[in-house]
Amino acid sequence: MRTLLTGLLVLWSGWSLIAAELVIDFTANPTNGLPAGFRSVLAGRGAPGAWKVLQEDVPSVLAPFSPKAPAAGRRAVAAQVSRDRTDERFPMLIYEEEVFGDFILATRFKIVEGVEEQMAGIAFRIQDERNYYYMRASALGGTFTFFKVVDGVRGAPIAIQVPISSGEWHELTIQCRGTKIRGTLDGKTSLPELDDNTFATGKIALWTKSDSVSYFTDLRINYKPREILAQSLVRDALKKYPRLLGLQIFAPGLTNDPTLRVVASNEPGEVGQLAPDKTDDVLAGKGFVYAKDSRSVMVILPLHDWNGERVAAVKVLMSSFVGQTEKNAVTRATPIVKSMEARVQSVKELVQ
Repeated sequence: MRTLLTGLLVLWSGWSLIAAELVIDFTANPTNGLPAGFRSVLAGRGAPGAWKVLQEDVPSVLAPFSPKAPAAGRRAVAAQVSRDRTDERFPMLIYEEEVFGDFILATRFKIVEGVEEQMAGIAFRIQDERNYYYMRASALGGTFTFFKVVDGVRGAPIAIQVPISSGEWHELTIQCRGTKIRGTLDGKTSLPELDDNTFATGKIALWTKSDSVSYFTDLRINYKPREILAQSLVRDALKKYPRLLGLQIFAPGLTNDPTLRVVASNEPGEVGQLAPDKTDDVLAGKGFVYAKDSRSVMVILPLHDWNGERVAAVKVLMSSFVGQTEKNAVTRATPIVKSMEARVQSVKELVQ
């Protein structure tokens, strides 16, 4: 379902970016099931959306090789098929496996039907169901529009009038770089460039409104891979303390999984591994962990956020020396951890 290509060169108005390309293909998902890696959520009122994978005739993006070649083929699409007419009802299908900052997104969509509304769009830089941006096309209203939603309140629209047919495939492109946001419909109709700093990063979602039945396919996202704060802390600490032999940060899961795992390391292959024994005690405020051999000394200390809460643990691996003691090992490691704490607001900020 997910294909990831690295090293792609993206050009956007003079902006060169060595980026990753994420291609989301629904073909590996069983028909009538929810696409893997996505979560159905509802913003506003009414019944939850009904999202499923369907097989649909989709025109090729390439010109046929010959007049006899088929113009369309059966493809897997993500479809919202609920017909709940509740106003201010916004079913969204959130992609859960990545958080995006700067990106260029393109998708094809088809507005199939709807009595109250006929809309399809993309929500992006999603913080939760009450805070996000979205761009949508309306076949009934003939508008291409950008909205910002903050604390569940939708701001003033930025829109242009444009005929949008139902029953036909269209292409939506969204570009975000820093505070700059652009949207283009069918490669030719663009909203004015927007400048908004409310949300810097977030997830993306397929979006519909009310009783709109809409299909989506060919979702591609070129993006600048985001480095989580924990990895940035490790990288910067190693620059400041180049003699360190190793550095790891352990933190619990953000869902219902309290297991401590490596979330950042000087060795990327270690990310995801379980934390060493007794690291839970460090996070619980029961001291620190110390170990020594003939060449190295290891200390695990708690990492506090701005409120003084223990949110993670840091393993510092250093060269040992004659006369090395537990006390001076902790003394050596403490400034390294303290320099990290100045940048940690919360465990969520640390690992997302």
